Amino acid sequence: MLILFGGVAAILLAGSITGAVLKRRVTSESGRATVDNLNARTKAWWGMVAIFALAFAFGKPVTIILFALTSFYCLREFITLTPTRPADHRAVAVAFYLFIPLQYWLVYADWISLFSMAIPVYAFLLLPVLSVLRGETNNFLQRTAKIQWALMLTVYCISHAPALLMLQIPGFEGQNFLLLFFLITVVQLSDVLQYVFGKLFGKTKVAPIVSPSKTWEGLVGGGLSATLIGAALYWITPFSPLQAGGMAFAIVVAGFCGGLVLSAIKRSMGAKDWGTMIEGHGGALDRMDSVSYAAPIFFHLTNYYFTP
Repeated sequence: MLILFGGVAAILLAGSITGAVLKRRVTSESGRATVDNLNARTKAWWGMVAIFALAFAFGKPVTIILFALTSFYCLREFITLTPTRPADHRAVAVAFYLFIPLQYWLVYADWISLFSMAIPVYAFLLLPVLSVLRGETNNFLQRTAKIQWALMLTVYCISHAPALLMLQIPGFEGQNFLLLFFLITVVQLSDVLQYVFGKLFGKTKVAPIVSPSKTWEGLVGGGLSATLIGAALYWITPFSPLQAGGMAFAIVVAGFCGGLVLSAIKRSMGAKDWGTMIEGHGGALDRMDSVSYAAPIFFHLTNYYFTP
């Protein structure tokens, strides 16, 4: 872990120095915007590395608490951007103060069966009941679906990242934190590399209305680069190089889909970012949009193929 954190810190330091030099030399307006975006991403990475170092130092309980807080802020941003009605406030309160603690307590308790069902079964059945008891039927389906979808993306899906610590992989006991490191590293590197390749070579937009900055050139170049990096990191996982590359590819594709879907939701609400928590780079959900799709895919692939 010291080698990994040291290597990441060295890369980030080089990126920070390069960003500072480019900021002084670039004079065009578009060039400044690109450099500012890269510097914002580098700053966000510094914060994430610091959080991961803290989680590693204090172990599983702190890791779970940090992800629970992340889900709380992500859910708050989602609900704030997609406002609810007074009749839904009871359901929203239960989502925040019952199902977030419950979901992450199930991760802590290694209760994998209930962890997999608590939100998509019991929360999805309970929350509409809490809303309907207030007797307001106006746009009931849309209101209910919005709260359910918010809880699914920001709590259930994101909780699959720390849930990697629950998996019992033969010959890999006590090292599951490395799977979490692998997931977050591949997701974030994929986002950054797609942005870089898109700026350098991007011409063909994937979805110009939903996300004007995403291009096929960026997706292919950044995605393949992140996949190769994932394959090179096989030594920190229970996977072979080929398996690690396959897992990284699945993470890249899922993360891209997550970013695209969350961008569509933002655009439908007329917003550019989910929030302002991260200076110059939006809110917590802007950083976790890819994780919300990639984490459950990676968790279930690992659970299916590598646990007894």
